[in-house]
Amino acid sequence: MVALFFLLFAGLELKHYVADYFLQPGWMLGGKGDIRKIGGYAHAGVHAALTGLVLLVAGTPAGWLVGIVVAEFVVHYVLDWLKIHYSKGVHVDTQPRRFWALHGVDQILHQLTYGVIIYAVLVAKGVV
Repeated sequence: MVALFFLLFAGLELKHYVADYFLQPGWMLGGKGDIRKIGGYAHAGVHAALTGLVLLVAGTPAGWLVGIVVAEFVVHYVLDWLKIHYSKGVHVDTQPRRFWALHGVDQILHQLTYGVIIYAVLVAKGVV
């Protein structure tokens, strides 16, 4: 169980870093917060696909894997949409404390999502 937990934890953390900082070009960033633009959907899709890869490596049962990936897509999109709307007009150079506080809220909510994903996989595998 401990090995599975750390595989999931490390895998989800690494995928978050890669998806947010290496696989998110300007058109994705520019498309977040606007349901008419594909950028936010594509970004959430990258996160969901990489989560699926991590879950596959962890041996997650297929039905659970699909459900978790769909939920990850929806939750990630909604969290990013909310961040864009609640931080509209807040710039790091003029309001650094507020900017970083809002960024932190966004990041901790994504991290809590990964906690739920890990718990769901442990349940799916009969560990808890």
